[in-house]
Amino acid sequence: MGSIAKRGLQQYLLQLQQHPLRTKAITAGVLSAISDIVAQKITGIQKLQIKRLILKVVFGFAHLGPFGHFLHILLDKIFKGKKDTKTVAKKVVLEQVTSSPWNNLLFMLYYGLVIEGRPWVQVKSNIAREYPKVQYTAWTFWPVVGWVNHQYIPLQFRVIFHSVIACGWGIFLNLRARTMAIKKA
Repeated sequence: MGSIAKRGLQQYLLQLQQHPLRTKAITAGVLSAISDIVAQKITGIQKLQIKRLILKVVFGFAHLGPFGHFLHILLDKIFKGKKDTKTVAKKVVLEQVTSSPWNNLLFMLYYGLVIEGRPWVQVKSNIAREYPKVQYTAWTFWPVVGWVNHQYIPLQFRVIFHSVIACGWGIFLNLRARTMAIKKA
């Protein structure tokens, strides 16, 4: 069994090297699926909601993987690949004031409008009420992840590392979105 896993990992690393954007997008989509399945089970949904699951995979594949891919390349270009403490701190701060608010807002918009199919007025109201709490929570959690990512993880693995951690964050966001929907109902 170990050799199968080893070959699978070698093939994955080869794909990551030869087709980095595609591999990161697929990985983000798969991890978004895992995140949603876990969130659905935690919230007591008995029968898996396939449409919701597919829409979450699309979000991970079309946005999270590619966005992370280009973000980390851009950050490394801006800071010339440096990993000293001061530079890593700057990367983390820049990431937290730009991509973190954007990704959380976009997820909340996508979840409300596309996944739940709620009207704009209701989604806007939910975001006005819940977004500050979500973003505050993000700022207490993601800087640590960003620090580890920029300090210790090689560039080609940063999106993958981030996506694995984001799998857990996605569960939190799903549960938060579910709470918003229950409060509104």
